[in-house]
Amino acid sequence: MDKSTLYVTDLDGTLLRGDATLSPYTIAAINRLTARGLAFTYATARSVESARPITEGLHLPLPVITRNGAVLADNATGKHLEKALFTEEEVALLKKMLPELPRCGFVSCFVGENMYKAYVPGDLVDGMVKYADFYRNDPKMKPVDTLEDMFFGQPGYVTLIDEKEKAALIYEKARQYPGWECNFQKDTYWEEYWVEICPRNCTKAKAVLKMKEQYGFGKVVVFGDSVNDMPMFRVADEAYAVGNALEELKNIATGVIGRNEDDAVARFLETRPLPAAEA
Repeated sequence: MDKSTLYVTDLDGTLLRGDATLSPYTIAAINRLTARGLAFTYATARSVESARPITEGLHLPLPVITRNGAVLADNATGKHLEKALFTEEEVALLKKMLPELPRCGFVSCFVGENMYKAYVPGDLVDGMVKYADFYRNDPKMKPVDTLEDMFFGQPGYVTLIDEKEKAALIYEKARQYPGWECNFQKDTYWEEYWVEICPRNCTKAKAVLKMKEQYGFGKVVVFGDSVNDMPMFRVADEAYAVGNALEELKNIATGVIGRNEDDAVARFLETRPLPAAEA
């Protein structure tokens, strides 16, 4: 593997097309490049359980960064290599701070090697109804009875989905506590907004820097489209926004490449030379 550069891409809105799939061109191009030594992985807010069915065609020897940096996983097997968890004190505070959680969210809880998404079916907001319906056949979606029941096993991630104004209020409330990380952004595919809460120091940026150090890469090049990519853009040596990215991300990017629908990340990677020894 070429250690000169680590390439890290966001998934939704960046590597993935608008229908949340990878094109045959992107799969073939990336597999050809990684076989020649390109160091490539992805960083996403998705869980590896959600990302793997979409990315299973990719051959990725490096760990993938999931849950916005809270979980490092093996894309081939789905195994959780490293995961961050809430403390008992933080779990108690989340329950107290988020009484609306049963109506508009779910909690990702680890039990052994499995991750379950605990939610309370019934009186759900529209965004959560859509989410639960989309994953209705997923055995990892675990219906429970109460807010207390949503936190079982080892809780590691909290997700809330609602209209922009209501989600913004939840975000402002949650971000007051310095012991965890909070993200707030519009969903790539739906109109609702998401608030995501994970343990402290779990960000794409910190996970990327950790991987750079652990593997001894010389520099990092990243790709993204949205708000939660901004910290990753700021710590990277080079950062490229896709053409469909938010303007605020384009403003801090090294450059703007093509759109996600046009295999922009794969086509950009094809222009980057690999050392002769790796070719």
